[in-house]
Amino acid sequence: MRNGKAVWVLGAAAWLAGLCAASAAPSDWTVAPLSFPAGNAELTINAQASGALFGPDQPGQNGKKFDGTQASGTFRLMPTLRRDYDSGLALSLEGVVAASDPLSRGRYDGDALERLAGVARTGLGTVQIGLADGAGYALAVTGPKVDPGVSLDDPRTSFFRDPAGGRALTELFPLRAEVGASSNYAKFTYASPELFGIQLGLSFTPTEGKQLPFMNAGPHVPGRQADIWEAASRVSQDVGPVTVSAYGAFATGRAEHKLAGQHGVSDIGFGLRADYPVNDEITVSLGGAYRTSNAHAFDINQSWGGPASRVLAASGMISNGTWSAGLEYGNGVAGAVPGQPRIGLNGWEASLGYQVSSSIGASTGWQHLSYGRNSGVFFSGSSRLSMDAVFVHLNLTTSQ
Repeated sequence: MRNGKAVWVLGAAAWLAGLCAASAAPSDWTVAPLSFPAGNAELTINAQASGALFGPDQPGQNGKKFDGTQASGTFRLMPTLRRDYDSGLALSLEGVVAASDPLSRGRYDGDALERLAGVARTGLGTVQIGLADGAGYALAVTGPKVDPGVSLDDPRTSFFRDPAGGRALTELFPLRAEVGASSNYAKFTYASPELFGIQLGLSFTPTEGKQLPFMNAGPHVPGRQADIWEAASRVSQDVGPVTVSAYGAFATGRAEHKLAGQHGVSDIGFGLRADYPVNDEITVSLGGAYRTSNAHAFDINQSWGGPASRVLAASGMISNGTWSAGLEYGNGVAGAVPGQPRIGLNGWEASLGYQVSSSIGASTGWQHLSYGRNSGVFFSGSSRLSMDAVFVHLNLTTSQ
């Protein structure tokens, strides 16, 4: 293991596994969340731990190979303080606190506080104020994933490391097919109730700050974004025996302190998924998502009027009770902008998963990623990076 945090995270995972093993049968290996009364409210604490062992085969610096068994993981606490009223109103304060290895930082770039929002739920919809996902990501529909934590599209954990800095190599150009320009910046969000299979969402993010809305303007860089609006719609309908889900979303913002040629961010995406139950045990699922943005490699502070960045992700999965097997494909291009080359991305993943109980899941598989650039070279001294990894991934969580 190359990082002390990975050891700590895997230790936390082993602790949760030990609690699960206190039950008699594997299907009963569950851990209930902690729950405490707090006046007229209730405090609930959920936890989630995941760890991966993997063997990467990737170029290193100066033509050397960068391989050997490695580990990475993350541990998250999810406290919720909630009060329900007889009128149907529910008020809550919800947070997510995370500790992770550099390869398991996901889309929030290693924030210790990933989420902290006040939430009001009514019959007319849900309103959130604080650190939360935007409407585009919250309602996203993509292809099926055997294990979202290590999927090809929007993974929590990556298997390839930048030899120079130790960070996830996929930060060069992440494969994320879901609209997510406003990340977990402080915002206001609204999600409608689902009516006739249709749900709508809208969010407003004043700045790139990660405090309460309007409290911080975000990083002091040219082209930082403000006034980011996201809107999304999702529909789910049964077409004969097939359940079809689809979504569309867009985000638009305003750039501040712009350099010549910089624009407000523009982010658009679509997704589709179909699930067909062959019988009571076997379900076949197919789907995919497409995203395009004027932000180079989806870095919203690099939003320009020139060539767009775009990605396509497609996948298929067969599930049979507790087992699932899937194949994923991803492709993308980040167009050249001032100071940044054109970057191409191509990837495949085959995986097999097993859900022991509602608290324990595991997956194993193989992932391939390749990058190319039209000018300059990567740390390996080449304009192309071709990488493979085999992995085993363990997920432990309290039962929701």
